[in-house]
Amino acid sequence: MVRQPSINAQNRVPLSTERIIESALRIVDGQGLARLTMRRLGDALEVEAMAIYHHLPRGKEQLLDGLVAHVASAPADTGTAASHGDWRDVLRAWAADYRTRLLTHAGVLPLVVTRRNPAALTTTVGSLREVLRRGGVAEDTAAVAAHTILGYVIGHAALEVRGTNEDGAERVVDWDARFTAGLDLVLGGVG
Repeated sequence: MVRQPSINAQNRVPLSTERIIESALRIVDGQGLARLTMRRLGDALEVEAMAIYHHLPRGKEQLLDGLVAHVASAPADTGTAASHGDWRDVLRAWAADYRTRLLTHAGVLPLVVTRRNPAALTTTVGSLREVLRRGGVAEDTAAVAAHTILGYVIGHAALEVRGTNEDGAERVVDWDARFTAGLDLVLGGVG
């Protein structure tokens, strides 16, 4: 007797690295990073946890690196930079979008800050450097400024998620205004 696959198995989307990362991101966004386990991820994907290892042989370490890459890799639009004119406006728009992305996936932010996964940020830093270079900023300055701008946005988002002021006291803070003012200081220092 030939066993027919269940209806559920017939309609299931094939497992892929992208699908695994996106499902893990939903768990982290909804329940927090501490709740992300391979078993819970397998349940969310409707597969045995061991099936995940076929796509992520290094297991949870590779999964966490994948989350960082998925959230933190967001290059600036260098095409807009070439046609727009003012590189500062291009970088302001990128920084606002990137900050929103980090805050939307705040559960991954501790990984972005602490994991050693420089490859996840390579494309982003390269695009920022290219926007600066196309805006007339010297290569050496553009390289330093790209890292500084990225560090500012990530650092500000991390402080915002913590929800405290510099002195550690919790109080109402206009994070949008503070972010914009700080970004203007950083961009103004570039040249």
